Amino acid sequence: MRIKPHSSQGGTNRQRNLALAVGLIATFMTLLDVSIVNVAVPSIERALKASPSELQWVLSGYALTFGLVLVAAGRFGDIRGRRNVFIAGLALFTASSAAAGLATSPEWLIIARLIQGAAAGIVNPQVVGMIQQMFQGSERGRPFGLLGSVIGLSTAIGPLLGGVLIALMGTHEGWRLVFFVNVPVGIAAIIFGWRVLPPHHPGPRKSLDPVAVLLLGLGVTLLLLPLIEERQWQGFLKWLLVPAAVLVLTGFVYWERRYGRRGEPLFDLALFRHRSYTLGSLIALLYFAGFTALFFIFTLFLQNGLRYSALAAGLAVTPFALGSAGTAILGGRLVNRFGRPLVAIGLTLVAIGLVGTMVALHFVPGHGAPYATAAPLLVAGLGSGLVITPNQTLTLAEVPVERGGAAAGMLQTGQRIGSAAGIAGVGTVFFNALAATHNGWSRAFRDALLIALGFVLIALVAAVFDIVAGRRAAHRRGTAAVADG
Repeated sequence: MRIKPHSSQGGTNRQRNLALAVGLIATFMTLLDVSIVNVAVPSIERALKASPSELQWVLSGYALTFGLVLVAAGRFGDIRGRRNVFIAGLALFTASSAAAGLATSPEWLIIARLIQGAAAGIVNPQVVGMIQQMFQGSERGRPFGLLGSVIGLSTAIGPLLGGVLIALMGTHEGWRLVFFVNVPVGIAAIIFGWRVLPPHHPGPRKSLDPVAVLLLGLGVTLLLLPLIEERQWQGFLKWLLVPAAVLVLTGFVYWERRYGRRGEPLFDLALFRHRSYTLGSLIALLYFAGFTALFFIFTLFLQNGLRYSALAAGLAVTPFALGSAGTAILGGRLVNRFGRPLVAIGLTLVAIGLVGTMVALHFVPGHGAPYATAAPLLVAGLGSGLVITPNQTLTLAEVPVERGGAAAGMLQTGQRIGSAAGIAGVGTVFFNALAATHNGWSRAFRDALLIALGFVLIALVAAVFDIVAGRRAAHRRGTAAVADG
């Protein structure tokens, strides 16, 4: 599909660009905290004497509460004002970041991370909703391109920035700077955000649909818990939470259909009637499953397997980050012209890059691995920039502005579920291969990379299906027009 241009609404160009800059900075901070803490885990373990289970909650607690509040926060911003919700979420994120940096015990740090994740989940859908509000039609290509660049860059550059900060303050206390760096940036974003973000114009007061909030929150929690705790919770019983999640989410769908007959639901299920939204959400879920898992296992491979420092491990993923950041902006400009085929091209490049990474590690399995994988990771990064931005633009293209926050929240919830599922699945293969090969790190990484590649290829199949279905629909419309004429 292609996006038709509309007239610009949402303020002067200067004000819109300033508001966009504030939103992008906030997005960068909140998504950075998904990956930056990974390289700080050894320092946190030594400083706070944290157990493996506690360390897992430092990492996964953020992802859990992040995914938990996205849809409800997006809908709340839609009906009560995105600027107010954005500022409140950013203030909570800034305060909880400071609390995390001051932690003197694992329990303190875990609680701060849970609050920090929830705050990130409040902030992110407001940014997408404001882009929908301030930019119309084909205008959205550029801001969504910049947003995609920020998403790719923050995820990939987290280990590098974390390594730099730890190197500055030392391995024992450097982890605190990972959290403290958010404080001055957050305060500045709050001040400027209040001045430049578009104000809310109150309309009729609407209900938030609290029953749906409860059902969706419980369903997402039950689904995410066994995924993010896959290695910590031993045994099969944890997987019983997945069918329980399916039951609760089925109840959510039933409730929303019933509630929609007499009021405005938390999430408009009619959005899934749009092929662009349904397949775009599926592509995002599958791609993030492979995309996020890549950095998880690569960091483990370099730091634990090859004994690289946190800084050196971060530098190794820089080619992917640079490639992704560059083509994300380009993808935002080209998406209106090429539509979904651009996403398919991006997924193909990512797949080629992952295959190239496996081939490089086959011939250079030891300490030269970061150098051997630089080129294929650059190719994968170039492809990634053509996936995230265009897919997000196309997925939200037919979403009404008044539903932008909730729609973005559901899209991002899928991304969080995909990330958790990818890390669980890819991580299981990685650690099982590691045990079977008696610490054969290169072999374990290659085997796990095959699973990440599988997620990317399934996403490619979904993109091709959308292209074919779109062309058939266009052909039918053309045939009908000729018959009417």
